[in-house]
Amino acid sequence: MEIFPVTEKKTRVEDESELVFGTLFTDRMFVMDYEAGRGWHSPRIVPYGPFSLDPACSVLHYAQEIFEGLKVFRRPDGSLATFRPRDNFERFNRSAARMCMPELNVDFVLDAFKELVRLEADWVPHSFGTSLYVRPTMIAVDPYLGVRPSNKYLFYIILSPVGPYYKNGFSPVKILISDEYVRSAPGGTGEAKTGGNYAASLKASMEATELGYDQVLWLDAVERKYIEEVGSMNICFLYDGKVVTSPLKGTILDGITRRSILTLVREMGLQVEERALSVDEILEGVASGRLKEAFGTGTAAVVSPVGQFTYRDRTVTIGDGNMGELTGKLYETLTGIQYGKIADPHGWVEMI
Repeated sequence: MEIFPVTEKKTRVEDESELVFGTLFTDRMFVMDYEAGRGWHSPRIVPYGPFSLDPACSVLHYAQEIFEGLKVFRRPDGSLATFRPRDNFERFNRSAARMCMPELNVDFVLDAFKELVRLEADWVPHSFGTSLYVRPTMIAVDPYLGVRPSNKYLFYIILSPVGPYYKNGFSPVKILISDEYVRSAPGGTGEAKTGGNYAASLKASMEATELGYDQVLWLDAVERKYIEEVGSMNICFLYDGKVVTSPLKGTILDGITRRSILTLVREMGLQVEERALSVDEILEGVASGRLKEAFGTGTAAVVSPVGQFTYRDRTVTIGDGNMGELTGKLYETLTGIQYGKIADPHGWVEMI
């Protein structure tokens, strides 16, 4: 792997409280090329900068693209840790298979990712709740106007120092349940982390934001009555004393944070039930008190408490609208493991 020097370094944010999500990027990035018949080649770490793409390249016309998201944390002793990175790159390969793209050598890209982070170590912020966000991406770059898988691809990793995902802090979010739009359908690309899924979510998300909501909750595409996931998160409910979450049936993302949270829930002595709750169960559950808490799970937000749902002309508030006890405990436990405040009995953390 070739490493190119950086001649001009960027200005960093001195006050970490001013960090926002995904707007500032480090001095370097990792890049690698693929060509049919040759495979992956020319791995390199280069100065961060724009790519030159042919106007006819496949990604611009047929959306052959995938990505991942993971984080690097600075611990109190200054060491750097990342959370379940192999799981992310293995999921990346599953997305690649679904989108007819070449898979990566996971061991190689893990080493490349860690080397990139070591070179950019000064960019990892120090404050609890901040991190270095990592975005591996693959795009199709064959300059060909025809609907077929590309013969050429570009894989790259960029890094971004970030503050908390929600700029207003760790407080319960308001969610709009949409039955007008759908995010994905059975047999589609819902379980792949591909840009088209997120593009499909923008219209509903924009309308929800204009109405004062933080996120959109998607329903199934067939009956439009069963809960699937939130725009940027999986979602869980404390319902009848169990943690209930939608099953993995190809229409939602197999979240790394979701997996971790469900493991912690079981260790706390609670039963996990993977089934889709209906909208009626949500509304009735809040009214009767059977639904005690709801929270989203994802790399960016980690755990996000939900305080309110709106469906059509009805709005319900969970409990007193504040964060629930279980939600808070899960957040503290998972972030404690990530930042080294709590022991990691699962081997989820890898030091860099």
